[in-house]
Amino acid sequence: MMKIQIINGANLNLLGTREPHIYGNQSFEAFFEKLQSQYSSIELYCFQSNNEVEIIEKIHQVQQYDGLIINGGAYSHTSIAIADALRSVAVPHIVEVHISNVFNREDFRKKSYIAQACSGSICGLGLDGYRLAIEHIVHCRTLI
Repeated sequence: MMKIQIINGANLNLLGTREPHIYGNQSFEAFFEKLQSQYSSIELYCFQSNNEVEIIEKIHQVQQYDGLIINGGAYSHTSIAIADALRSVAVPHIVEVHISNVFNREDFRKKSYIAQACSGSICGLGLDGYRLAIEHIVHCRTLI
């Protein structure tokens, strides 16, 4: 069975209440339940932490997974350590997701260290970006 890990970084535990005009009003937990139902043939796992070290440790644990979806939150724009951790694992498909359009926000958000370690990035499509990342990983695996 295919295994995909989703990792959410800083402040993403507040989805549903944090700046709903940017991030929407649905919690990630509720959205993740829908993903699990929609993709019942895939083992989907979700991890969230506001701690950079915990995110790095979780990345190190996904060596045998088919895909990794990461939304580093603000760490995307600051963490060389998370980017290095992504480069150090043998996960065939790593996709960066941002709920908001980071290119339509503050200048510091336009540079992502994490994106440089990923096979692709999805931004500005809301929570649907996670579903699209799953579809991409599934599609790439069927091409092998």
